[in-house]
Amino acid sequence: MIRRVLGLETSCDETSASVVMWEDSGPRIESLVILSQDIHRIFGGVVPELASRAHVEAIGPVVAQALADAGVKLDQIDGVAVTHGPGLVGALLVGVMYAKTLAFSRQLPLIGVNHLEGHLFAPMLEAPIEPPFIALLVSGGHTMLLDVPRWGSYNWLGGTLDDAAGEAFDKVAKVLGLGYPGGAAIEALARSGRRNAITLPRPLLSAGPDDANRFNFSFSGLKTAALRALETADRSSFRPADLALAFQDAAVEVLVTKTANAAEALHRDRVVLGGGVACNQALVTAMRARLAGRARLHVASPRLNTDNAAMIAAAGGWRLRRGDRSRLDLEARDHLPLPGFHAPEAVTA
Repeated sequence: MIRRVLGLETSCDETSASVVMWEDSGPRIESLVILSQDIHRIFGGVVPELASRAHVEAIGPVVAQALADAGVKLDQIDGVAVTHGPGLVGALLVGVMYAKTLAFSRQLPLIGVNHLEGHLFAPMLEAPIEPPFIALLVSGGHTMLLDVPRWGSYNWLGGTLDDAAGEAFDKVAKVLGLGYPGGAAIEALARSGRRNAITLPRPLLSAGPDDANRFNFSFSGLKTAALRALETADRSSFRPADLALAFQDAAVEVLVTKTANAAEALHRDRVVLGGGVACNQALVTAMRARLAGRARLHVASPRLNTDNAAMIAAAGGWRLRRGDRSRLDLEARDHLPLPGFHAPEAVTA
């Protein structure tokens, strides 16, 4: 029986390892180590080659620390779970090769985990949750709305037609001179903004129940509108905090409204919110308020919403326990559909 799982995550610029114990009540974190690569701030975004090199240097010590923090040795590990996509191929390769070497040398079962499925499992590390539920996964690289009737079955409802929400946050932060990453900076600055001082559009918000875009998102136009507002602003009265708040309000309203509409349309009384943008407390507060009395919101703490190995160990542990295994020719993939993914035409509401 698979109980204790070592998880590895290297999909972008965090090197992470975690030991998770699977019990009858669900997964429990025994250790979690996350090493972030601050060097990318200099370049205003992640540089893939630098990320890969940093992973090579860090992964051994990070794994050793995770084992030490859990108070276990490798012979007490029952399986190895590793992110093998989607993400930066060079970065993913570091984790995948390390996991395959470890699994082969120790004769341990190996499972490749989809990074997005990991985000779905993250809230389970803090509180029990079972499908069915609606899931909004929102990060720097992804914005998607899913219906999850059961673990391992993921029905696509909608996604971004252009920029991911997190990417739009980063780009608006950049034009405001807030640096990278921009999500936390936008949120902090928005706290001192004046609501309605600047008005920005809510793309696709008015899509009706028969519109193909009713569950889709678009953030490119919102980002451009924010840029235009900055370029045409009266410099004598312009306050960057007002623009930060206007942008955040617009993005949050669209994300919350479409998620709530999906929960209502599919009669789901639970919603999972995951991904890096789920660290935004304005989004969490607005989502909880909108769902009040209709559906329960499940959202992990910020540390488990950013890229981390605990969520990979949780998702991988679930798959290992049901008998799934990856071969030693497991590949890193920059684009990787969710396992059990169902295309839009197969989904009805």
